[in-house]
Amino acid sequence: MRMQFDRYPDMMDFFYGYLNQDYELCGETFRDVVQHYKDINARGRHFELAREIDAFMADHPEDLDMVFEREIKPQVDHTYWGYTTTTFLQELKYLLQS
Repeated sequence: MRMQFDRYPDMMDFFYGYLNQDYELCGETFRDVVQHYKDINARGRHFELAREIDAFMADHPEDLDMVFEREIKPQVDHTYWGYTTTTFLQELKYLLQS
């Protein structure tokens, strides 16, 4: 079962459009890419992305790692930066809201 783009459109946009295998085009670090996303989406879309992260985590309490691995890790490997799935999503949410 593939993730529904209509259920998490901002997550899909962020991971497939910004934080993907070519993320260096948006910044040198994870934080740089998040800031670039926030700068580009000045209408508060980053707050919607933070809400989608909460929904995604709530929707997958038992299979978060598996779903993230299947849907998002093909775009970016969060373990490269030393994160678990949970800590990566929590850090992303924090950066979006700060």
